[in-house]
Amino acid sequence: MTDYKNLIAWQKSRTLVKEIYLLTERLPKSELFGLTNQIRRAAISIPSNIAEGYNRNTHKEYIHFLRIAKGSAAEVETQLMLCADLDFLSTKDIENALKLNQEVLCMIGTLIINNERKCEQN
Repeated sequence: MTDYKNLIAWQKSRTLVKEIYLLTERLPKSELFGLTNQIRRAAISIPSNIAEGYNRNTHKEYIHFLRIAKGSAAEVETQLMLCADLDFLSTKDIENALKLNQEVLCMIGTLIINNERKCEQN
């Protein structure tokens, strides 16, 4: 295995965090402890869980953390849609973040599949 910092999923998820922070700066101040906090925490959870899982002892543990990261990415997607639903951000505003999030979701899915195969081989 290579270092987790070389994983494109980890790199792109960090880019997603930056994007989320820029977008949430535009949310109403009344949402600071609501939607803003929630979406930022979910976004940060993605690269954090990829890194933590990577440094665990087994493929099984790694898969567990990748699944948490994937769940967090699903949260981010939902929360971005809610921002548009509530007219805090436009659909155009969140388009890039949704696209990036979808790429990250797919990459994490591939990491899960590849590591499940490694588990089966052992």
